Amino acid sequence: MIKLGLIGQQEIAQSLKNNNLFEVVFECNDGRAQHLIENNEVDLVICDLIMDGVDGFTLLEQYPDVKFVVASTLKSEVFILKALDLGAMEYIVKPVDDAVLEFRLQKCMQLKTGTTKHVRTKSFAEKTLDERLANIFISVGIPAHIKGYQFLREGIKLAVDNPGIINCITKGLYPAIALRYKTTASKVERAIRHAIEVAWARGKIENLNSLFGVKVYSANDKPTNGEFIALLCDKMLLEMVD
Repeated sequence: MIKLGLIGQQEIAQSLKNNNLFEVVFECNDGRAQHLIENNEVDLVICDLIMDGVDGFTLLEQYPDVKFVVASTLKSEVFILKALDLGAMEYIVKPVDDAVLEFRLQKCMQLKTGTTKHVRTKSFAEKTLDERLANIFISVGIPAHIKGYQFLREGIKLAVDNPGIINCITKGLYPAIALRYKTTASKVERAIRHAIEVAWARGKIENLNSLFGVKVYSANDKPTNGEFIALLCDKMLLEMVD
């Protein structure tokens, strides 16, 4: 069982308390944060950035030996990169699906302990991530010969390995893809946008909606690059969770 400390996490507290993989050791939404951190032993502390009495950046700076996960509604790359630079293991943008939250917290524990418990590997390995993505791309009309196909696939795989990178798409994800393919971040951005435009132009959006079982998009509701990558990343992550 993973022992958690929650600071400023009213939105996700009940979900974690109802999950038998986690034990919430302490919870607060005010200036008691330092006292609780110093007087309780936990595996991870999940904190927000803006709270009463103390901010998340201060906690990250004051307790470098504590394993922090930042969960916040703030989406600015400036905040995200600063939190990660200060040592946060993960940055989660709220609201977040319960199953995805569970997976991402377990992933942090794997990084800490080197274990892989609770993560489904055998059934997911029956069909590789590349194969799954290829099937999705074909079904929605993204042709394999265009650059955006490769860049999208790489971006989703990077986001599955490190979900926090989706929150830093301009300064994190695009440069990482560009480095892999020896190109520029701006060319990556344009190629991915072109791939999505091709898919929407081919009119196979209902195949994407069928994949999720709900109407995610319409022909006139084209997602941004980040939204599309995040959507498919979450789909892959949910399939990996027991």
